[in-house]
Amino acid sequence: MLRLLQSACAAMLLALGGCASTTTVQLNPAPQAPVCGKSAKAVVFWTTRWRADQKDVPAREAAAADGINLFFKKSGCFKSVSIQRLHQDSMETIHTAAAEATTDQAKVVLIAIRELGPTVRIGGSPALVEGGTEVVLDISEYEAAKAAPRKFTVAWRNGGPGVLKGVASLPQDMQAALAAGLQPSAR
Repeated sequence: MLRLLQSACAAMLLALGGCASTTTVQLNPAPQAPVCGKSAKAVVFWTTRWRADQKDVPAREAAAADGINLFFKKSGCFKSVSIQRLHQDSMETIHTAAAEATTDQAKVVLIAIRELGPTVRIGGSPALVEGGTEVVLDISEYEAAKAAPRKFTVAWRNGGPGVLKGVASLPQDMQAALAAGLQPSAR
């Protein structure tokens, strides 16, 4: 009995001690050319496409706004950028903005957020708990020289066995997902 208890404790310590966090990024379709261009002007629209049972929507949207604003402020993705929140995913608004922006030689980027938040799976690995954070974005890029927009999805995850994360890192997670998808050049 004592040996069984010692083995269980050792396994639990090993599982908790193995709390390594890893980051994975999937672009679909892949690969994608960079959206960012240091000499380009851009108009960036962002909206959400939450699932019906999404929790804490106002907090997630605040984190998304912070992350988006910080990314474009710090990344040098574009020479100049205007960021606007779309409260409805209106294609008419986007097409009108794209037509206006492209006459000014600006690129239009639509960021639709489908997922932004912590994840937890219980019993999925030897660590008993596997968690982290996840960001899923649908990106559309409109340019004057192209008849149709380029569209792709970014699925960014950070976590692993024994990792539990809350909502505090969501603005930084949003920035990391945008960097992975839009690919700003190194400053």
